[in-house]
Formats: sequence, C-alpha cells, structure tokens
Amino acid sequence: MHVHVRNMEKPAVVPLNSPLLDKRYECKECGKAFNKPSHLSRHIMSHSGERPYECKECGKGFRDSSDLTSHMRIHSGERPYKCKQCGKAFRCSSYLTQHMNTHNGQRPYECKECGKDFTDPSTLYKHRRTHNRERPYECKECGKTFRRSSYLTNHIRTHSGERPYECKECGKTFSRSYCLSEHTKIHSGEKPHECEECGKVFSHTSSLIAHMRFHSGERPYERKECGKAFTHATALTVHLRTHSGEKEVL
Repeated sequence: MHVHVRNMEKPAVVPLNSPLLDKRYECKECGKAFNKPSHLSRHIMSHSGERPYECKECGKGFRDSSDLTSHMRIHSGERPYKCKQCGKAFRCSSYLTQHMNTHNGQRPYECKECGKDFTDPSTLYKHRRTHNRERPYECKECGKTFRRSSYLTNHIRTHSGERPYECKECGKTFSRSYCLSEHTKIHSGEKPHECEECGKVFSHTSSLIAHMRFHSGERPYERKECGKAFTHATALTVHLRTHSGEKEVL
C-alpha cells in the first residue's frame, strides 16, 4: 500500500479556561471543544476539507492514516476482524467492537443529560441533539435563540442575505464555510461518508443517514391515518398524494 501525504498547515487552537485535567480546545468555526489539540486539529479538517492521506487506488483523501488503511480494505476485500458469535467480519476493529454490543447487550455510551445508554457513539450523538440546552444568543430580527455566538452570526446572514463563502469552481456563494465545503464535493466527486455495513460511500452525512435506514429497517416518516411508514420524507410526501388524489406535475 502506498500512502501519499499532502502538505498541511498546523491549525490554530484556542485553549479555554478550565480545570487542569479537563483542558479544552475550541474550534473557531463551530465552537465544538476537545480535550486534546491533536483532536481539534483533526476536527478542523472537517471544515477546511483537508484530507492529506490519499488512496493511490481511487484518489480518495482522508484526514487520518488509519482511515486510509481501513479504506484500502474496500479495494482488497479484506475483513480481518471477525465476530466469534455470528461470523460477521469487519474492516475495522472498532466496527467489530460496536457490533459485539448487539450480542452481549452492552450499551456503554451514556447520555449525561438523561442517563439513556446506547450501543454505539453515533446513535448517542444523534440522541444528544434532542435535548434542549441553554440558548443565550438571540436574533434581534426574529427572536430565534442559539447556544453559541458563532451560530447566531451564521443565522443572521439568512436575514441580511450575506453569502461570503464563494465556490471558486462555479461561483456559487454560501452563508457558511461548512456549506461551501459540502458543495465542493459535487465538483471533486469526493464521497467521504462511508456506510460501515456495506462500504457504500456518500457525499453528504444526510445521505448516509438515510441510507443506513435500509440496514436498520428504521422508518421514521409515518402517516398516522394509515400507519404506513417510510425511510425518506420524500417517500412520505409521494404517498400522501395517493390519499389526496394529487398528481405530481412533470
């Protein structure tokens, strides 16, 4: 396996005042905090789009060398981590560890807010967003509140129409750098979000989440009147037309 490492600049970090054992480093872009500067450095790449480790097989870039190693197994078909319970094999040891929780009933990822626990960190992350938190930053225009001043700054642009982030490829502009970063994947063909179950890759997180429902069987979009449920909101919208008699105009 050949690894090509692009040049990358050391990102700026902002240490916050906190106890010695809980020193935190905050991302200037989104306010997310980390207890190690190396973790912040890796996170910053999610905003900048920087992926210094490149796959020689397909050209896909990664933020971490271990992610590249795991990705290379898609090309080789190697799945060295095998579950002794059911025989299912995985490319990464972390995937196997999380999978084992479905057999042993362990739910080691606990929500500090309500005490509910989960088998894997991604499910916990999605759950944590459901909790309401203090929102001290209020928009004078519409009254909407936010947890961080940076979120409010981004929101205010929806009123002012300011779109300071421009795509050099097509000239399209965006109110947030993250939106520009996501948009540029259309031009580059980059698909950094990979399904752990089948290896399929997607350009956007939302597309991966929707795809994962095919594996989990989750159907969160339900019509109360008939009980029919769907994996996508658009599928529910189409279904509603069968009840209303509305036909889509082509």
